[in-house]
Formats: sequence, structure tokens, C-alpha cells
Amino acid sequence: MTLNATPADVRAALLARREIALLDVREEDPYAQAHPLWAANLPLSKLELEAYGRIPRRDTAIVVYDDGEGFAQRAADRLQSLGYTDVRLLAGGLAGWREAGGELFRDVNVPSKSFGELVEAERHTPSLAAEEVKALLDAKADVVVLDARRFDEYQTMSIPTATSVPGAELVLRARALAPDPATRVIVNCAGRTRSIIGTQSLVNAGLPNPVAALRNGTIGWKLAGLQLDHGQQRRPPAEVPAEVQAEARRAAAGLAQRAGVLRIGQPQLDAWQAESTRTTYAFDVRTPEEYAAGHRPGFRSAPGGQLVQETDHHAPVRGARIVLVDDGGDLAEAGRGVRAAMTASWLAQMGWEVALLEGEAVPLEARVTGPDVPPLPPLPAPRTVAPATLADWLASGDGTVVLDVTTSANHVKRHIPGAWWTTRAVLAEALQRMPPARRYVLTCGSSLLARFAAEDLQALTDAEVWVLEGGNAAWVAAGLPTEPGEQRLAAPRIDRYRRPYEGTDAPASAMQAYLDWEFGLVEQLGRDGTHHFRVLEA
Repeated sequence: MTLNATPADVRAALLARREIALLDVREEDPYAQAHPLWAANLPLSKLELEAYGRIPRRDTAIVVYDDGEGFAQRAADRLQSLGYTDVRLLAGGLAGWREAGGELFRDVNVPSKSFGELVEAERHTPSLAAEEVKALLDAKADVVVLDARRFDEYQTMSIPTATSVPGAELVLRARALAPDPATRVIVNCAGRTRSIIGTQSLVNAGLPNPVAALRNGTIGWKLAGLQLDHGQQRRPPAEVPAEVQAEARRAAAGLAQRAGVLRIGQPQLDAWQAESTRTTYAFDVRTPEEYAAGHRPGFRSAPGGQLVQETDHHAPVRGARIVLVDDGGDLAEAGRGVRAAMTASWLAQMGWEVALLEGEAVPLEARVTGPDVPPLPPLPAPRTVAPATLADWLASGDGTVVLDVTTSANHVKRHIPGAWWTTRAVLAEALQRMPPARRYVLTCGSSLLARFAAEDLQALTDAEVWVLEGGNAAWVAAGLPTEPGEQRLAAPRIDRYRRPYEGTDAPASAMQAYLDWEFGLVEQLGRDGTHHFRVLEA
């Protein structure tokens, strides 16, 4: 029987800065509707795919909850089977937290977003309304617009003339993009947080230019009735002049020192990671492309701007240490460490114990290449079927049913004809909505998640259970047909929360409601009282 932790126990751990991972094991949409400030979303559906990477120490204090769906106990059992030894259920679940007077927050990445609002409130971060920025652009004023989001977000929609400069790159590159101190620099994101943090980063780093955030980002731009660009490709040059790198490095190092960021060598990192009572995350804050070209062994990819924006995803163990590195690639010398120092300065203000790894850059021959790959438990070995054989089974009408456990967005975009969709956590309910089958074939994007789902499904049916080799990607690569659409959904599409600031078709009412919610976050932080945020003074 799994023990309980009360809301008071969780709150006491947060206030004392003891390590704790408070996990909401529902799907992302219900999580986004209401959750405690420091709850991280780790859905039961994909727990095995994420647990080891996000909670690296097996004896971490973990508290799991749901809202009465019955997921929490199943998640606790699964975590224990993965080797976690200190797993508890939140007494009363989400309702118990609410009844104990705990503050509940909406949306995702709330710690970061509420911190951004606190920064603006305390530092009075300069900003301009969409109409003011549009007037500057129309007048051909001396202004550059820097988009602080990920490049793929920038490509979806952007402010006219904007250049993509993801958050951690701003201090490193802004002086080169606006070398004349009279040039006005505008920083934008989709909503507010990355605009505020990006603008305040440049202010804190002493950029001589006038700097302002685009107030309310692309949401504010759209609410003002202005047109956005789409599919843009503007990125800064890869090379940054040495004198610009040196000035950025000096400013970033000073901010990190003021924020209380530690500086350690490899022996200290080794000692920390060997500790059995403390979690140490190790992140490389460079771009994903630089990381894939070569990175230090043992470091996960977490581009700095997104690490500040999505800290709860990358580091769900509140109270853990975070070690950052920024070396290698084309910026190995003078620019080395700028992005790590800027990222660290913000994480330290958010109440994390943060250190920068110093020492010699890792030589080329010792670097690991390739994209970030999370650690996984041993993979199940279910029966598998090749795409061509599955196509024959389906054509024969022999009672084969395909069950897709990929994301609902991917399923709707393209799936095997006739396939049903569900989340893994509700397979039992999904079977009740589907026709009976002689044989089920599970699939997902790569069939990695499908491998874990196969055992769950076999426990619920006497039918044969197979997994598609290579998943939907292999089916497409084989030139087999697909179809789009929402047909044959065996579960509600709650696996992802639709952010009001993403895409181009969110209704104006939803965008305005999102802004109104952000404006109230500082007050919510005060009521909650567990944040430990400390904003640097000017």
C-alpha cells in the first residue's frame, strides 16, 4: 500500500527547500485547468518515456496525484516498478489540495510565467504597445525586432521584420544586431514571459540601446488587428565579433555572480552526481543544432531561453541543483559561457541552486554527437509486425484493428486508414468504444510508446496484441496510404492543452482571457507563498 503525503507535508517541503517532485499524472489539458504552483505534469500515459530523464535520482521524494480518475495509484505502482523508492500519494488528490486551502493555478509552465510577471512588476520592464511598434516600423525608424521564442514558433507567426534570436542568445548577439547605440531594440514572444525576460536580460546586461518588450507579444499584435508574417527565416549570422562576445561574457558573468551562481569544476560535478541524497541536473544551454554537433557526455539539451520558460518540465524536482554548460561549437572561446551565465542568473533568481561548469572545453574526440535522447528503462519486447504485413491483414478484413497511441494532433494530421486513437492511460475505456477485434496492432510515431502500451492492452483482452515495427513513421516510409481527420477517437483529445498564444486561429476572447490571467499571477504568488523568487535590483 502506497503511503500518503498531506498537502501540509508538501507545503512544508517546499518552504524548507527540501527536494520534492510533485507530479500531476493526468493528461496535459486537465492539468492545465488547475494544479498547484510546483506540480509538474508527467502523464501516466507516457510515464516510462519521461521518468528517468526528468527524475534522475531513484530515491527522490515523489508525491503523485490526480483528480479522482484513478491514475495516481497506477502511476505510483509504475514508478515503484521503475525503481523509485520514496513514492507517495497526495492525500485527497487535487480536491484535497483545494480543501486544505492550497492555491490552484491555470495554464502550463506557471512558475516561469509568474516569475516573469514578478520581474516586470518589480523592475518596471520597459514595453511598447503593438500600435507603437507598428508606427515605428511604418516610419522606417531605426529599430530591430528580436523574437525570443524557439525558431519553429517564430516560423509559425512573427512580427514583420523580426529576426529569430531565442532567449539565451539575446545578450550574446544583440550588440552585433544593433551596433549603433541609438538603434531601438524590441523583444517579442507570443505572450508576455519571454518578452519580459528577454528585455530585462538586455537591460541587466547593460546594452546601451533603448530596449522594450512588445507588450503582450503576438497576442497583443493580433488583438490590435495587425497582420503577422508567416514562414520567415531570418536568423542572425553564426559568427559574433570577438569584441561583442567579450563584452557579453563580461556582463553575463557579472549578473551570474550577483545572483549567487556558483562556479565549479568537473571534480565537483562528479561528486555532486555521485550523491545519493541530492539531485543534480546537468544541462547544455546551447541551441539544439550545436548540441547535436557535439556535447559533453552526461549533459541534456535545454536551450537557455526555453529552460527559463519551461523549468518545471526540465527540472520537476524542486530543490534540486542545476549545473549549466555552454561550450563547444563555433563559439568555443570568447563567447563561451554567455548563454549559461545568463540562464543561470535567472534560475538563481527563481530560487534554484545553480552552478556553472568551468574548465577546459571538451575536445572534439570526446564529445557525444546526435540529438538529445532521454534515458529509458529496458524496452518491452512484444510481438511485432512489419508495415507490409499489417497492410495485408487490414486488406483481408480478418478482424485486425489498429490502435494509435501517438499524440492526438499527430493522429488527426495523418494516420493509418481505419486506425482508432486513444491515450494509453484509458485503454480499458477505449476498448468499450471500439468494435471487437481478433487482433489489435498498436502503433505510435516510432512504436516506442506502443511497446509499453502492449502489455497494458494484453491484460485487458484475449485478442492477439501486436506492435507495428517502426510505428507510423515506418508505415509512411513504406509508401503506404494514410488519412487525416478526427474519426475513430476512442478517448477525448485532452493529451495536450491548446495554448491561447500558439497558432493563428485562437479566438480573441481566449487571447484576452489569457492576458488577464497573466496579469493576476503576482497576486496568486503572494497567496501561495512557496516560490522563493528573488528579483535582482537594478
